[in-house]
Amino acid sequence: MKNTLVNTKNFNKVAKISLLFWILKIIATTLGETLGDLLAQTLKLGYVVGLGITGIFFIVVLFFQIKAEKYSPALFWLVIIGTTTVGTEISDFMDRTLDLGYFAGSFILITLLLNTLWIWNKTIGKIEVYPISNKKVELFYWIAILISNSLGTAFGDFLSDNVGLTYLQGAMVTSGVIAMVVLLHYVTKINHIILFWIAFIFTRPFGATFGDLLTKTTAEGGLDLGTIPATLVSFFLMVVIVFYSYRKKFN
Repeated sequence: MKNTLVNTKNFNKVAKISLLFWILKIIATTLGETLGDLLAQTLKLGYVVGLGITGIFFIVVLFFQIKAEKYSPALFWLVIIGTTTVGTEISDFMDRTLDLGYFAGSFILITLLLNTLWIWNKTIGKIEVYPISNKKVELFYWIAILISNSLGTAFGDFLSDNVGLTYLQGAMVTSGVIAMVVLLHYVTKINHIILFWIAFIFTRPFGATFGDLLTKTTAEGGLDLGTIPATLVSFFLMVVIVFYSYRKKFN
C-alpha cells in the first residue's frame, strides 16, 4: 500500500511549467502557424480539408497521450503541436470560411474558454496545470489548451488584418503582454492559474506572428522564407530542445 501511494503521488502526465516550457510553447505555435498555412495555402488544400487533416492528427496523438501511463516529452509536445495547428485552422475557418471575422470569432472562443474553465473548476473543485494525473482533469486541460491556441491565433490575425500592425509590431505587442504577465507573477499575488492562461493565450499570437514574419512575402511585411523551410526549421528546433530537456532530466 505504501508503494502504491508513493507512485500515485509522483504520477504525472504533463510538462512542468518552466522557462523551457514557454520556449517550446512559442516554437510550437510558430510551427503550428507555418504548418497550418502550408496545408491550407501552399498545398492549396483549403481550410476545411486542412482542419480535417490536422484534426485527425490531433485526435490520434491525444488518444495516445491520455492513454499513456506517464509523461512522455515527445508525445506531450506532439499534442501541443496538434493544438496549435488545429487552432490555426479553426481560427481561419471561422474567419475566412464562415466569414465571422476575427472579432466575432475571438468573442466565441473567449466564451468557450471561460465556460470550459468554469466547468473544470465546478467538476473537479480546482484548476491545476501541473502536475496532472487524473484523466478527466487531463481532458479539461487539453480542451482548454486547444481553445486557447485557437483564440491566440484569432487575436494575432486581428492585430495584423484589422488593426493593421506589421508582423513585427504584432510580435512586439504580444511580447509586451507576456512580459507584463511575468512581472505580475513576481510582484503581485494574482492567482498563478489566471496568469498561466493569459500567458498561454498570448504566446500563441506571438509565435503565430513570428511564423507569419518568416513566411509572408516582403510586400506583406515578411521575410518570404516560405512555409516549407519555416516549418522544417521550427520542427527541427522542437526536436533538438525536447531531446535536450529529456537528456538533461536523466543525466
